[in-house]
Amino acid sequence: MVKVTLDNVKLLVDIDREPKFSPSKTTVADILTKDALEFIVLLHRTFNERRKQLLKNRQTVQKKLDSGNYSLNFLPETENIRNDPTWQGAIPAPGMINRSSEITGPPLRNMLVNALNSEVNTYMTDFEDSASPTWENCIYGQVNLYDAIRDQVNFKTPRKEYKLKAPISELPTLIVRPRGWHMVDKHLLVDDEPISASIMDFGLYFYHNAFALLKIGKGPYFYLPKMEHHLEAKLWNDIFNVAQDYIGMPRGTIRATVLIETLPAAFQMEEIIYQLRYHSSGLNCGRWDYIFSTIKRLRNLPGHVLPNRDLVTMTSPFMDAYVKRLINTCHRRGVHAMGGMAAQIPIKDDPKANEAAMAKVRNDKIRELTNGHDGSWVAHPALAPICNEVFSNMGTANQIHYVPETTVTASDLTNTKIEGAEVTVAGIVQNLDIGLQYMEAWLRGSGCVPINNLMEDAATAEVSRCQLYQWVTHKVKLSDTGEQVTPALTKRILEEQVAKLSAASPLGDKNKFALAAKYFLPEITGEKFSEFLTTLLYDEIVTAKSAPTDLAKL
Repeated sequence: MVKVTLDNVKLLVDIDREPKFSPSKTTVADILTKDALEFIVLLHRTFNERRKQLLKNRQTVQKKLDSGNYSLNFLPETENIRNDPTWQGAIPAPGMINRSSEITGPPLRNMLVNALNSEVNTYMTDFEDSASPTWENCIYGQVNLYDAIRDQVNFKTPRKEYKLKAPISELPTLIVRPRGWHMVDKHLLVDDEPISASIMDFGLYFYHNAFALLKIGKGPYFYLPKMEHHLEAKLWNDIFNVAQDYIGMPRGTIRATVLIETLPAAFQMEEIIYQLRYHSSGLNCGRWDYIFSTIKRLRNLPGHVLPNRDLVTMTSPFMDAYVKRLINTCHRRGVHAMGGMAAQIPIKDDPKANEAAMAKVRNDKIRELTNGHDGSWVAHPALAPICNEVFSNMGTANQIHYVPETTVTASDLTNTKIEGAEVTVAGIVQNLDIGLQYMEAWLRGSGCVPINNLMEDAATAEVSRCQLYQWVTHKVKLSDTGEQVTPALTKRILEEQVAKLSAASPLGDKNKFALAAKYFLPEITGEKFSEFLTTLLYDEIVTAKSAPTDLAKL
């Protein structure tokens, strides 16, 4: 094991810097203690080379797919894992037996209080796709969670009082989603390179709160995003074991739900549960990210062009196959199979439109219940009663006992043929509108953005970008005008949308639509393709100072 030391570790922001408004008595220094920093530095030094190699492996797969001579399939080298009926995942942990309704959102203090007061079973507090990773968001997310677990998160603003309705032990179970393996945090350098954002988010939360969570009858629980291979799950499992050993906590105390939100991971669901089996609390259908990943990985193959985003639904062949395989796999292995996000938010000024939106949510949750999911996600507290009502029909805390019959082949998982498929000018405009609005808000530090009565996060902006790249690359013919999607066309409509959105912005000339468009343009004209928008934009929100703090002096 790597020796614990803070030599050659530098923090590029002032450890004592406070935000404009901080209602907490907990400070950044209380989170970035010498002991906590030694812990995350140890994890980074021990595991970062493996992390970087696994990211390189993703690009090896991409090159094979781009060649046109390779197809994703179930791994022959892990056939023994899939065929062995004897192994099981971990039994549900305290506070994780009934997960029929889960709410998600970033660890902003007001959102955290609102989510914990919601009528849900669990709350995934999110450092990833719904949180713009500014230093303030990340470090004060840790402060807010630290306070919430200790029943000291209540606060007042000039306009409103935020107060938990009960002790934290009686409120929804916290599940933390750290940033994915592809992200780093450039505010903290270890051996002259940025620390893994996954390790930083996980490590600070776990180190400070693991035993406190046990005291309230819960535990250190996590959602793991964007993995593409079962060895990436093994990396998490090894980190969990080292972390638990380090603080003297029994192995298996940590529990993790994996979001199956990448196409390659859909071929390795059983292997992913197997790698995490003593820590596994199931899999989740990350629907928007899964669509994004499917386009991303198959983007250069003309036979897999997807139509307007509104036509890509959960009943599309490739989506339906992935859902059914996930539920069957999870229940055979004794763990939860969680449904996807209802992104709708209440439409307060239009009762008829609101009724239609809520009916859409209800039907989506009924589909998930009928398929065999054990619970589902909502983006807004107002949707929780619908989710609760639908999933109460299970009659039990979960339906892990129900193993639906299904046969899903490799070709089913990549069957992107959609009836009535079309690409239209309106589809281009919609993608540009959502992408620009989300990117502009993200650049200003907001990763959870209401757009057109939906709560959007990074995944939906990624779908926008990938679809536009795909349509330009394959010279798709528009169904309504008959013209071809070209770089000139997407550039012209982008400029029109920037002008329209800038003119309507309440920020006036302080909006960031032009900056968002600068990064968006090469992606939607086929000039380049970035793995993630969030890493593409990240340097714009880094606030590191030029004079670093040498943490060895702590």
